[in-house]
Amino acid sequence: MNACIRGVVIVMTAISTAVALAACGQDAGNDSHGGNTLTIGLLLPDITTTRWETQDEPLLEKKITELCHNCKLEHVNAKGDVATQREQMDSMITRGVDAIMLVAVDSRALGAAVKKAHAAGIPVIAYDRLAEGPISGYVSFDGEEVGRLQGRALLKAMGTKARTGEIVMMNGDPSDPNAVSFKKGALSVLEGRVKIGKAYDILQWRPETANLDMSGAISALGVAHIQGVYAANDGLAAGAISALKANKVAPLPPVTGQDAELAALRRMVGGDQYMTVYKPFGPEASTGAAMAVAAVRHESLDRVTTGKVRVRGGKTVPAALLTPVSVTVDNIKNTLVKDGVYTVQQICTPRLRAACGKAGLT
Repeated sequence: MNACIRGVVIVMTAISTAVALAACGQDAGNDSHGGNTLTIGLLLPDITTTRWETQDEPLLEKKITELCHNCKLEHVNAKGDVATQREQMDSMITRGVDAIMLVAVDSRALGAAVKKAHAAGIPVIAYDRLAEGPISGYVSFDGEEVGRLQGRALLKAMGTKARTGEIVMMNGDPSDPNAVSFKKGALSVLEGRVKIGKAYDILQWRPETANLDMSGAISALGVAHIQGVYAANDGLAAGAISALKANKVAPLPPVTGQDAELAALRRMVGGDQYMTVYKPFGPEASTGAAMAVAAVRHESLDRVTTGKVRVRGGKTVPAALLTPVSVTVDNIKNTLVKDGVYTVQQICTPRLRAACGKAGLT
């Protein structure tokens, strides 16, 4: 990962306080712009990860509107294509948006576009993924801790089989700095404790690629030797599980995940996926929105962040890293349901009713 994160205080209450302070100043900010509409552009990377459109975008729009009555959010989705995202970025720069929130498809490839925005006086907030170039701020989760949570959960689920079996690693796209961090964190837990039979880096986080790679791993290693699957997110978990089922693997080995997608929770209740990592979308969106609003008002981002991140070239920028949460079927109710991300009714389809009852999801 092309960044060295230092002094980032991972404290949810501190971030909540910072966001509240930003809200307190919203009236003065609106008055100072005389009611002119301020446009914040949001560039999302893909549609394969459902959180971008179903969680982050609506949460960001809601929070930005609350903090700034004369701000509007315009969002586009690159659908996994770097060239498309470059064009979308160029379009926003040309139209003169007031700030950009960027979830880069490829952080290195978008570096030149970030420089172009900076030259045009448009601040860029790196959202969820650290982007290269002169960004103004960064908000995300501790990526290495995500990987550590996944690795620990996988070893726990494997139990004594970790000593004799092998695992397959389905890592994310290496062009995504987060994927690099997840992998590093997971390996810090797994290496030396379990044999990694096969490992794959899945370009663009495509579930269909994970499906093909998992089928290849089954052929190469044999069903009996695969005792666990490290999948970096829920989409890759879905692809791997589909391949395991197609190859008549039963019982399924424990499979990790990330993003707490609704389909993943249903797989967990049904016994197909062991765990996921929940990255509370609300706090991330609240902090990101506060940073974007501060940026369009030409205010310091330090008042809505909790630390610094050092980017390529040695510059440090305001940053906030939030705390991820490990979720298994046993604590779905006390995490995602409690936080209002999903209802029990959404998770518990008729087919899963009995399993939900057993899991305490009633």
